[in-house]
Amino acid sequence: MIKCLAIDDEPLALQLLADNISRIPFLELVASCDDAFMANKMMQEQSIDLIFIDIQMPGITGLQFIQSLVKKPMVIIVTAYKQYALDGFALDVVDYLVKPVSIDRFMKACNKAKDLYELKQSALQVNSPKQPYMFVNVGYSLMKINFSEITYVEGLKDYIQIHLSTSPKAAVVRMGMKAMEEELPQNFERIHKSFIVNTEKITSIRKNAVFVNDKELPVSESYKDVIEKLIK
Repeated sequence: MIKCLAIDDEPLALQLLADNISRIPFLELVASCDDAFMANKMMQEQSIDLIFIDIQMPGITGLQFIQSLVKKPMVIIVTAYKQYALDGFALDVVDYLVKPVSIDRFMKACNKAKDLYELKQSALQVNSPKQPYMFVNVGYSLMKINFSEITYVEGLKDYIQIHLSTSPKAAVVRMGMKAMEEELPQNFERIHKSFIVNTEKITSIRKNAVFVNDKELPVSESYKDVIEKLIK
């Protein structure tokens, strides 16, 4: 399933967009947002593959929102304005739909997104394992984080703390735990709603906790199978 967001400040247009998405079997609507700020918050908390977005919205336009994204999902613009089409395609959008949008035209745009999504997934499977690092926004700059240096990740509402073996100070990043979990390689395990641990850094295990040196990390009931897997 392709996870998507619908973004439009007009309630009726947003409802119509959500209804159209519900009719496409390979799309999963994660949320409907009436402005770009709400959408940005959702994208921090969830992994989104595709966004449907209007252009003229209060505060920040759809084009400005697309430009602001560091890690950009696929984008389909749905707008009443034809004159921004060139600007939209310059931002590598999948398609540009002008309201009112017929269902067959909407389906055609979704099929283009599906083809692109499957192409990207195939490329990921063919290529060598993911790079051993990631870049995250810390303060006003991008910080390079080597996966091998991460001891554990701690969730704090809208932020995460990335604890490193090379630094006494954790990197504080505005990002959701689920999004972070999807970035990490296989040696990382979720052991609690608020903790992901690098299993190579675990020094000892108890029934309800793991230790990274002298730091005790709780293991919740729903993740007990992770402990059993590690022991075996």
